[in-house]
Amino acid sequence: MTETRPLEPQEWEFWDLWMRAQRLLARELERDLQRECDVSKAEFSMLVTLWQAAGREMRVGELSESLDWDKSRVSHQLTRMEKRGFVKRTKYGIDGRRAGIGLTTEGCRAAQSAILVHGGNIRRYVLDSLTPEQASVIRAWSEQAVDRLESRRGETASDGAS
Repeated sequence: MTETRPLEPQEWEFWDLWMRAQRLLARELERDLQRECDVSKAEFSMLVTLWQAAGREMRVGELSESLDWDKSRVSHQLTRMEKRGFVKRTKYGIDGRRAGIGLTTEGCRAAQSAILVHGGNIRRYVLDSLTPEQASVIRAWSEQAVDRLESRRGETASDGAS
């Protein structure tokens, strides 16, 4: 185990500023999705995941895994989105025995619109304000963080299995 040492005041300031920037950015992006597309963040996540799937449909378990949500959350969200006409339950697989979920025509329209709007807002709030060098540094750090944290996640899962 590595030795822990307390954060210095300037490190806490950096951390607090970074966390505040994330909260504000997430809030604005979510507000814009809701206002401009009448889609929540959870709906957007599900719409985009299904939009990117082969045939615009997935097994419910795959959707849950892809979103990193528990099956109960996925089920509740699917019920709400089914009522809005965005998704439909399907039979999935060659034998048609597995529960699937697919985008409806309305869901495809909502996904396309939200992807376009959200992409524009990401550009406006983030990408347009970064120099290529800043973007490169953030990308490199993000890749390192994902690799490090995903490997920890795998280790934790295998520790629980023993």
